[in-house]
Amino acid sequence: MFSDPATNLNKLGLIDGMKVVDVGAGSGFYSFEAAKRVGASGRVYAVDVQKDLLERLRSVGASQGLRNIEVVWGNAEKIGGTKIRESIADRVIASNVLFQIEKPDDFALEMKRITKHGGKVMVIDWSGVTALSPKTVVPQAEAQALFEKAGMKLEQSFEAGDHHYGLVFVR
Repeated sequence: MFSDPATNLNKLGLIDGMKVVDVGAGSGFYSFEAAKRVGASGRVYAVDVQKDLLERLRSVGASQGLRNIEVVWGNAEKIGGTKIRESIADRVIASNVLFQIEKPDDFALEMKRITKHGGKVMVIDWSGVTALSPKTVVPQAEAQALFEKAGMKLEQSFEAGDHHYGLVFVR
């Protein structure tokens, strides 16, 4: 099975009223599922550097009746670049983003910055180079070391589909 947002989000324990940041939201698969789980009193901030993807995400979310998604044009590779307030997120999702990052240390620090103390960051990325994957990937051990260096603690690792690994860190 390819990486499934609904299954992977079970690892985060999303509940009604939580604030979730989906970094590199892309087409919004994680944003939509998270928005359903946190309910009308919760909030999902869908962050991406591509404005066209955000406009599509906004439109699709509205057509699904999801009024708790806020799209944010931002850059997660800079400290403060997501434009998300410090320590706001109960949960952060970074799916299929790490392999694209040019400044991984700054990225990990930005994820920490926006996460509340005790909050969690879920990283999903490619587990190896295949015909489906990008040419370069960030190995699981390297991703774990990156976030631990930023001061986060690994809570769990899991298979996030046939071609992806998943890591959950606690701030």
